[in-house]
Amino acid sequence: MRALQFSRSGPVSNLRLVDLPDPQPDEHTAIAKLAAASISPGDVKNVEGKMDNMTLPRVPGRDHAGTVIRGPEYWMGAEVWGTGGEIGYTIDGNHAELVSVPGRKPRTLSLQQAASVGLTYLAAWMGLIEYAQVTGEETLLIVGAWGGVGGDAAQIDRWRGARVIAVDRHALRADAPAAPAVDEFFLLETKTFDTIARAATARRGTEVVFDTVGGPMFEPALNALAPCGRQPVIASAGDRRVSFDLIDFYHNESRLLGVDTRARNAIAWAKHLDALGPFFKQGIFQVPQIERILALADRVADYQEVTSGQPRERLALAS
Repeated sequence: MRALQFSRSGPVSNLRLVDLPDPQPDEHTAIAKLAAASISPGDVKNVEGKMDNMTLPRVPGRDHAGTVIRGPEYWMGAEVWGTGGEIGYTIDGNHAELVSVPGRKPRTLSLQQAASVGLTYLAAWMGLIEYAQVTGEETLLIVGAWGGVGGDAAQIDRWRGARVIAVDRHALRADAPAAPAVDEFFLLETKTFDTIARAATARRGTEVVFDTVGGPMFEPALNALAPCGRQPVIASAGDRRVSFDLIDFYHNESRLLGVDTRARNAIAWAKHLDALGPFFKQGIFQVPQIERILALADRVADYQEVTSGQPRERLALAS
């Protein structure tokens, strides 16, 4: 099969289109012909060597969808999707023509749509529902609402019944799937989001801040918390080390919740993806807009675009 592979960490120009042996099915997985696989900022960081516990050489890519061509007879021809904490890091990922898969996709999603929702929805669900346990009586502040995880978090919280305040440095387009789920949106221009959160909540702050950025945004996000508030953290832009006022932190009885999507493998995530299926079938959750579909050979260029940090959804087509 053809695949994108890198043998040393560094710029995304290190990616090469190579020929590799086809993967083989086993008792837990089937082999799918890739129809589509998304490229996330985490994939770029992986190539750059900014992710822990990655082994080389490696084919990157986590989210995928395709059609089973090898495996148990009852799986043949099934349309599947998946993601996993080990995929693209300790085992080869899905920026290739073939991939091992453990789960079927919802019939209501196209293969291209299915490849764009796995990691972001699971990260949002894990942070907000499993860890922060947000309720319908609470107010949530999303830092980075334009991003994939932030947009999915808004939809999950609207389903939960929470009030959603969102901030970003880019305007939220009216046709974005997350737009109807956001009660109040603010641009980060002259005010910080801790100021925004307090102004929108009679200075109390929000019960939950979902920080999808980290780094320089971490402390202002922490300062936006109401007493006993919770802050799930899934990323750290720039410097991985942050600082904050520890006395203010414990006086506010704040709680930090680390969210690591790589802590669960593809088989574990397959069960979560199955649980998400009915939400898409019923139209409760919407898929992100797919801007472009690219050929496998064009993915190096698309990786370079992702490094720019522009707020756009993209999809790469295996061919």
